[in-house]
Amino acid sequence: MAFHAARAAGIRFQPESVVAITYLKKASKTPETEAGGAQQVVADMLADIASRGEQAVRDYALKLDRWDGPVIVTPGEIERRTRGIPVHTRRDIEFATEQVRRFALMQRDSIREFSAEVSPGLIAGQRLVPCNVAGCYVPTGRYAHIASAYMSIATAKAAGVGTIIACSTPYRGKVDGHEVEPGIHPHVLYAMQVAGADMIMTLGGVQAIAAMAYGLFTGQKADIIVGPGNKFVAEAKRMLFGKVGIDVFAGPSEVCVIADAAADPAIVASDLVGQAEHGHESPAWLITTSREAAIAAMATVPRLIEQLPPTARDAAGAAWRDYGEVVLCDTREEAVAVSDNYAPEHLEVQCADLEWWLARLTCYGSLFLGEETTVAYGDKVSGPNHILPTKGAARYSGGLSVHKFMKTLTWQRATREASRQLGQVTARISRLEGMEAHARTGDDRLAKYFPGERFDGGQPVEA
Repeated sequence: MAFHAARAAGIRFQPESVVAITYLKKASKTPETEAGGAQQVVADMLADIASRGEQAVRDYALKLDRWDGPVIVTPGEIERRTRGIPVHTRRDIEFATEQVRRFALMQRDSIREFSAEVSPGLIAGQRLVPCNVAGCYVPTGRYAHIASAYMSIATAKAAGVGTIIACSTPYRGKVDGHEVEPGIHPHVLYAMQVAGADMIMTLGGVQAIAAMAYGLFTGQKADIIVGPGNKFVAEAKRMLFGKVGIDVFAGPSEVCVIADAAADPAIVASDLVGQAEHGHESPAWLITTSREAAIAAMATVPRLIEQLPPTARDAAGAAWRDYGEVVLCDTREEAVAVSDNYAPEHLEVQCADLEWWLARLTCYGSLFLGEETTVAYGDKVSGPNHILPTKGAARYSGGLSVHKFMKTLTWQRATREASRQLGQVTARISRLEGMEAHARTGDDRLAKYFPGERFDGGQPVEA
C-alpha cells in the first residue's frame, strides 16, 4: 500500500522501488534504450530534404525503398491496382471504415460551438474549425497496416479537413497469393480511397513525413501529420512538431493486461502475444493480484509464440524476452497505481467489477474492459481510434480523435457600455504588471465612449 499512498500524495516514482509489489518477470530493455540512434539520422535527412526538396525525397525513396516510380498516385492507378481485391475483402474494409467514421462523428458531436454573455455587454464564444490540410502516414513494413489508413483518414474526413494527403511505403510481394507490381499495397490503397484521401503519395519513412510537412509534390503543406511508424518516423514527427502539429509522440506499440484470480490465463497470454507481434521493441506487461494466474500465463506465452508464423514469432519472441514484465500486486488499488505509472498505450482489464476499474484507472491510451473485448478489436474494427500515446504519454494525452484535426477558436465582442467596467479593470491590472501601453488602450476607449467622465485606471507606470 506504500505505492498507493505515495501516489495519492502526488509522488511519482518507478514501481521497482516499491516493496508492496513483486516482479515475476522484469524487462531487460526499455524503448528509450533503443531509440537514441535515430535522432542524428533523422536530423540529417530532414536538413537535406529542407535544402534539396523533392530531389532529396526521390533519392531517399530510391536508396531506402528501391522506389523510382511516380510519387503521386493517380485515380487510374488506384482503380487498376485495386480492381482485383475480392468482394469480401472490400466489404470488410468498408465495414471497418464506417465503424471508425461513425465513432469519429459521435466525438465531433460531443463538442459544440456556442456564444454567451460573460458579463453585461461582453459576448464571447467558440468556433470549431477543422485544419485545412492533414497528412496521414500509413506504414507498410513487417505488416500491411490496412487499419491505420482508415483510422487516420476517416477520422480527418469526419472532422471536415479540407485536404487529406496520405502516404504509404511501396510494397513488394504477394497479395492474395499473387505477386503484385511494386507500389502501395492494394489493400492499403483501397482503404485510403474508401476512407476519403484526396491525394495519395507512394512514399515511406522520414522522406514521407518531410514531404507532407514541406508540401512537396502536392504544393500543400500539412497543418498536422498523424499516423504510426517506426522509430525514424516517430523521430521525424517529433523534430517537425511546431512546424506542423502531430497526433502523439509515438513509440513501439504497448499492451498491459490487468488480471485477477478469475481471469482465464490462456486468454491473458493470447492478448499479450497478440500485441507483442507488433515488433521486437513492443512491451507486453501483465499486472495481477493472483500469483497462480501469473504463473499460468507466463507458462502459456512462450508456447503461443512458438506456434506463430516466422515473422510474428521472431517479433513476439524478442518483445516478450526483452520487454515483457509480470507484476504481482497485493491489492487492486496497488494494481491501479502500477498501471497508471506505466500509462500503457493499450490497457485490458480482465477482472471482476469492471465499473470499479473504469472509475479509477486514469492513464491509458485506450481501455478494454472484460475478457469479451481485446486490443485487436480496437486495432481493426470496433470504432475508437488505434493511434494512441506510448512511452508514458498517456499521462497527459489521449489518442488520435476527431478533435485533433479541429481547432477550438474563441471570439468576443463588446458593447461600448461594457467598456465602463472592462476598460478600468484592464487598465488597473495592466499597470500593476508594468504594461502602460496595454493600460492606455483601455483609457482611450473610456475617454472616447464616455467623454467628461472620470475613471479609476490605476497609477500610471513611470519607469
